[in-house]
Amino acid sequence: MMKFKITVFIALIGFLGIVSCKKGDDTAITTLTTNVNFINATTDTLNYYVNGSRLNTTSASYPLGATGYLSTTFGEQNYQVKKDGNATVLFNLPLSLDTAKIYSVFMTDNTAENTITTIDTLDKDNLSDTTSIRFVHTSPNLGDVDVRVGEGDTTVFRSRVFKSVSVFLPLNAGVKRIRVYKAGTDVVLSDEMRILQTNRVYTLFTKAALTATASTTSGTGLIINK
Repeated sequence: MMKFKITVFIALIGFLGIVSCKKGDDTAITTLTTNVNFINATTDTLNYYVNGSRLNTTSASYPLGATGYLSTTFGEQNYQVKKDGNATVLFNLPLSLDTAKIYSVFMTDNTAENTITTIDTLDKDNLSDTTSIRFVHTSPNLGDVDVRVGEGDTTVFRSRVFKSVSVFLPLNAGVKRIRVYKAGTDVVLSDEMRILQTNRVYTLFTKAALTATASTTSGTGLIINK
């Protein structure tokens, strides 16, 4: 009986030792991540947080700018948006992001309801002599629009409604005239020149504050996705 008790005692000590070693294991825990690009279509300078930690640590997010693809924990997370230099949360933005995809999130005003989230497919194959562009309508009070990119090799995005996201379309690179029209009319809401380089993937989007009575000089933002 005594030998049995000693055996059980030794086994128990060994088990506790194993548990203790596991608790003290310094092996790094692997956390799955995904990538998200925050695009600021508003007139405010913004910062983006996830569960209280700022994501865009290099620079604030300026109007019509993008953070570039930032690494963040995948799955359902609570994001917060704040004006630069202000601790007050403008709004909370719960997002559920898949580790196998990459995303863009467009800020259009100070509400979560009017943000736009896209899954980005950034294939640059066969773009050696061309480029690729999509259009995202990010102006809540603008109404439907037609967008014309270029002259001879015109790419047209027709009857685009707020929050709509087009596919990426190929076109010849070079200096392009970009015009935004009130849908179905010749009324120009924005008119500007842009340089599109070869072997690039772009997103064109409207200023969130653009309206049907806005100036016709510049009403869009343009970012390079890849």
